Amino acid sequence: MIPFSDEQKTLRAKTRRFVYDELMPLEVQTELAEGKLDDATRKRLSARVLELELNAISLPRAFGGRGFSWVEQTIVNEEMGKATNALGWLMWDPAIVLKYATPDQIARYVRPSCEGTRGDCYAITEPAHGSDASVMDTTATRDGDDWILNGEKWHLTSGDVADYAVVQAATDANIGDGNTLFFMDLNSAGIEIIDMPKYMHNLIVEHPRVRLNNVRVPHANVLGAIGRGLELSKEWFRHERVMIAARCCGAAARLIDEATDFAKTRVQFGEPIANYQAIQFMLADSLTELYAARLLTYDIAHASDEAKTEEEIKRVHAKSSMVKLLASEMAGRVADRAVQIFGGRGYMREFAAERFFRELRVERIWEGTSEIQRIIIANSLYKRGVEAHVGDF
Repeated sequence: MIPFSDEQKTLRAKTRRFVYDELMPLEVQTELAEGKLDDATRKRLSARVLELELNAISLPRAFGGRGFSWVEQTIVNEEMGKATNALGWLMWDPAIVLKYATPDQIARYVRPSCEGTRGDCYAITEPAHGSDASVMDTTATRDGDDWILNGEKWHLTSGDVADYAVVQAATDANIGDGNTLFFMDLNSAGIEIIDMPKYMHNLIVEHPRVRLNNVRVPHANVLGAIGRGLELSKEWFRHERVMIAARCCGAAARLIDEATDFAKTRVQFGEPIANYQAIQFMLADSLTELYAARLLTYDIAHASDEAKTEEEIKRVHAKSSMVKLLASEMAGRVADRAVQIFGGRGYMREFAAERFFRELRVERIWEGTSEIQRIIIANSLYKRGVEAHVGDF
């Protein structure tokens, strides 16, 4: 792994202090409040994020973002991942596809999102379509200067705090990939919140399901171009998969730290359980797996910064699936071992091990299941061979 620069080390230290000193102390009360965070606290922390310049890190400065490199984004997300209940998401980062916005859209949506006065969510998943994002039952039909959207979208993460969504809908199958992205204001007529499902985790955001009934969206709200919806969503997936891997590494690092400290002080049968081989094996396996996942995460972040050609980007796309697969499954195993080491305490909601055990499970599902990642990896292997993915040997 390429060593961090002094500036990157400073960024990591700043983010880590914010996570440990200001977010982690809120974890238990947030968990016991079923993920609810009061408005005053949210506003206070949002002000701190702006003060620390940790908002909108993936978007260009010209759009109002911080313009961080992929490596720098990975550093921030790794530290974010150490906080449970998605408290790290208070360092909001609007979807990377917003960089394709027009000047008018930048003024109306992107810059306010970077400043924290507007909030976005991404609407892709549907009742009948999850893993296959190329097929949408939600349709967008042109009507003069507007588009009429109809359909149903599930799992709009942050949809309860967002005021607009980036919606992927089916358009003309003969144009591009047959899908188009739209900015859709969530206060538009015809949007119906079906429900706010309860999930295994208690995050500070909800994931509503919504129905679109003849929702009118102006043509000026087309994001990118007609027929580029799937193409842009794939770029969003690629970015999110690397950042998910980073957050999984952060979570695993915290779990290993806390399980190790506990094992050193927990005495059973006259000695610390850290002396028992069963505990040593769990910690050793966890540390080794984290090392491998973290190396791959930063390697792909660096490759993403360097990728310029279409072929390089395609290789990065496959590698982002590799790192998302490796890191998400690694973190799940580490969380399981941590619960076992903590014993009864590991089953208590007041302990991070229990919360991570539930929260990390979704990392193997959203932004593409582990099974989908394996298909992407295998197909890329068939096309490009081994060396294209793991380097010369």
